Amino acid sequence: MKFAAGLPIVAMSDPIAIRDFAQALDGAEFDVISTAGHVLAAPAGRFPDRPTPTYAGPFHDPFVLFGYLAGMTRRLHFRSGVLILPLLPTALVAKQAAELQLLSGSRFELGVGISWNTLEYEALNQDFRARGKRMEEQIAVLRRLWTEPYVNFEGRWHKLDGVGLNRLPTSPIPIWIGSGNDDVVLRRVARLADGWFPISDPTEAVPKLKEYARAAGRDADSIGFTGRVMAGPGGPAAWVESAKKAQALGATHLALGTPPDVQGEAVLKRLLEARQVLGAELSA
Repeated sequence: MKFAAGLPIVAMSDPIAIRDFAQALDGAEFDVISTAGHVLAAPAGRFPDRPTPTYAGPFHDPFVLFGYLAGMTRRLHFRSGVLILPLLPTALVAKQAAELQLLSGSRFELGVGISWNTLEYEALNQDFRARGKRMEEQIAVLRRLWTEPYVNFEGRWHKLDGVGLNRLPTSPIPIWIGSGNDDVVLRRVARLADGWFPISDPTEAVPKLKEYARAAGRDADSIGFTGRVMAGPGGPAAWVESAKKAQALGATHLALGTPPDVQGEAVLKRLLEARQVLGAELSA
């Protein structure tokens, strides 16, 4: 089992605090650190039916943040959780990801999603309604740009006429998809993703995902799956129960989080405690 933790979704402003947070996870043998990948923020209250932190920000830029942290850590992998891929030019994402993979020593994992936020799509001049299909084509283009020095490709949104990065990643860059449990997105994950991290309870979705992967001609067990453990007031017994439930579903990773009432330095302390408890219990 691999362990993951995220920086708070609202960007931390102190670069030393960010460094210390990442280095503490690294030293405690966490495997993955993640951060959200929204580009723009909106004022609190703009979407009253949504949790304010998910749109009000401010947000880190994952490529800049992970480039900063790569030279300060030794084992942590860096995963965008998630980059809103259809907002961005595909070739630029390919370039940034390949560069980060090189400079981090092959520790970058690209987590992507499509988001619900229409305002970002409007501001970045992208079609909100086509975002799912566009992301599928983007993933195909990314994989070719990472494996062929020069690419010829013509699709609905991309035309590449013998161009490419001309310096390929030394190891594959895994693509994780963050999504809900709708059939259309589970089929997308089953066809295209190296890993999946659900945004809602995955209990009923996991068997479907495996079925769709087999139907797509893939080894269902080759797709990574991140379960979630909230290190909340129930204490270690509740954390272990959640972790074992995710493990029974086939989770390859556990993303550890803390409830909103845990703030400041207590967040890191709780994460380290949960990592220690779960590491001991799941390896016993």
